Amino acid sequence: MDKYQTLIKKAKKGFETLDLPESFKTDALDRLKAWLTDEMFAAYVPQIDHLIGSGQWEFLLDSFYQVIPFGTGGRRGLVGIGPNRINPWTIQASAQGHSQYLIKAHGESAKHRGLVLAYDVRRFTDTGRYAANRPNPVDNLDCRQLAEAAAQVYVANGIKVYLFDSTRSTPELSFAIRHLKAVSGCMFSASHNLPTDNGKKVYDQYGGQLIPPHDQDLVDEVTGHVLAIQTMDLDAAGQNGLLVIIGREVDDAYHDAVAALQLSDARGVKILYSPLHGTGVTSVYPVLKGMGFDIHLDPATANLSGAFEHVTFNIPNPEVIQSFDAALPNADAIAADVIMSTDPDADRIGIMVRHGGAWKFLNGNEIGIVLSEYAIDQYRKKGWLKKNNVIIKTEVTSSLIDTIAAENGIQCIGDLLVGFKYIGERMNRLEADGRQGDFILGTEESHGFLMGNYARDKDAAGAAVWLAELVSQLKADGRTLVDFLNGIYAKYGYCHNYLPEIRLLGAKGIGRIKTIMNHLRKNEIPAVGDFKVAEKIDRWKGDPQPHLSRTDTSSRNVLILKLADLPETRSIRITVRPSCTEPKFKIYIEVLGRPFDVSAIETAQAQIVEIQERLERAFMAYCYGILGVDFPERGFLLFWQLPLDDKMKYFEIEEQIAGLKTVPDLNARQGQLDDLLAFLGANPVQKVDRAFAARYGSGMITYLELDDK
Repeated sequence: MDKYQTLIKKAKKGFETLDLPESFKTDALDRLKAWLTDEMFAAYVPQIDHLIGSGQWEFLLDSFYQVIPFGTGGRRGLVGIGPNRINPWTIQASAQGHSQYLIKAHGESAKHRGLVLAYDVRRFTDTGRYAANRPNPVDNLDCRQLAEAAAQVYVANGIKVYLFDSTRSTPELSFAIRHLKAVSGCMFSASHNLPTDNGKKVYDQYGGQLIPPHDQDLVDEVTGHVLAIQTMDLDAAGQNGLLVIIGREVDDAYHDAVAALQLSDARGVKILYSPLHGTGVTSVYPVLKGMGFDIHLDPATANLSGAFEHVTFNIPNPEVIQSFDAALPNADAIAADVIMSTDPDADRIGIMVRHGGAWKFLNGNEIGIVLSEYAIDQYRKKGWLKKNNVIIKTEVTSSLIDTIAAENGIQCIGDLLVGFKYIGERMNRLEADGRQGDFILGTEESHGFLMGNYARDKDAAGAAVWLAELVSQLKADGRTLVDFLNGIYAKYGYCHNYLPEIRLLGAKGIGRIKTIMNHLRKNEIPAVGDFKVAEKIDRWKGDPQPHLSRTDTSSRNVLILKLADLPETRSIRITVRPSCTEPKFKIYIEVLGRPFDVSAIETAQAQIVEIQERLERAFMAYCYGILGVDFPERGFLLFWQLPLDDKMKYFEIEEQIAGLKTVPDLNARQGQLDDLLAFLGANPVQKVDRAFAARYGSGMITYLELDDK
């Protein structure tokens, strides 16, 4: 028996110890055999040998049981060894399949029109699972290397590549595809994910992400028809004109296109801008600066870094309020009116506003609400508003935007599936019908917005322009963005959108998410707690039938529970779906209230929030029950993005943590606390402290008398 057969035999025995579906084990073993025996994977074998030798069976199986899937935004996930990880091979295999797809779809024109490649700041350094003394193809792997690895494949297939000279934003990539009349483009990024992740988003000739069935055609090409990966040296490609480096000229054109979105010449606001260590320094900052806004870079997060070292939890996501932590003192130091932040590829934007002596965070739905109202007001003032104007949004985005559009006599396409690609596709339809001028705004709850006709993916820079204008106008009137939002709520009704999630990691997590969805889909649900279910809507049903592709089925894996109204509400709903880009079960809870006098806003909001909180706890308890998990009430106080297993593990060790108070030496006490919480990653105490305080009466550090450590 040779070495490889021995390794495969060991892996098979190891997989047999796992409580996972047999199909996962079989598929993982088949792919593992290929990676151990095929010469194209030779560089990865030393680390596979280590994983088997160290008995990391669950990690190994999760790395090999599937080819990393194509989700709403492309391929994204953990960097590592195996087909279910981002690495040079998976990227080059995707590029080979993509090359074949482009040539089949566009013929020879694909080669001379070419495609655009852009990349952000990520670099993989979390190699603890792997052997430090063996070669490792993913050690310090960054986005530039992934882009160049892909470029080697595209040029070898005869396809011209336009490669940015340094990091750029996703929306500039979308713009560049249209600007250069390229046939496609790719962004190498994992957006707002943890530093352990990376990925590749694929774009079509319009600058938008692929939608069904085209994304399925690409997946099929990559997974079923790549017989060999062709590569070419990039120096040679540059000499024969297949590789073109782009930069300043595209930057200038993109910045001009964003600046042209201007609706007001108000410029009085002082902005602290945090790019969260990402590419917004090439988009949001120069655009606002060039338009005359008083914008200052946050010194803590302005450096390009894939470690996201000054972002709490190392999660560079403007949806997460803690991502603003580093910027807050710097905003106070310059007396800023607002803080804006963007994720590493600068397609999502977040904002905090100084209001009543405190900083207030606006979520993605609230930003979409104020942008909708602002744009309608400005269009009306300029004489542009007409009944054919349209706002486009996804179904899980605040229904208050539908109400605003309707009450202002314009259209809202508000029922799209999750993923900005569906908004981009509707923009394409408008353009094809000669109606692009009717488009006002595309918006989604996850802090994504687009206006104008220069791109087909969300752009934080465009949203920043309108937000800066609006806040400037409001400041001149002695008001804030919070005042503006409160006026909208009083006029139309307070809408509270809350997005909890159940994060379930690995192959086991995939199975548990399917268990929840299958139960909710197949069983009658008469009530959630004391909320009566009036209607259940399954997006797998309805047109088109049959589904366009497997990716269409995946995107439509959405259930909506419409609940009976209460005296205080206009509508209540829960929408659920598995995430297509992250290992989690996503829940969207919306409670829409009735109009009220603005002087009663605190009462109106409190009523609606209380309804949302009762509904959230009841529904999540129902879902945990499906999994057989007895989830403590205090679990809702833990950081919402923690995986479920980590939340339950915390409760297992909570008494042990409290017991550290008896350790006499404070240094030893601190060391043992660090060891106990190491599984929580960055800023561990902050992730669990509210739950601890609810039981023990004070925060963990104070309780353990470690305040001075």
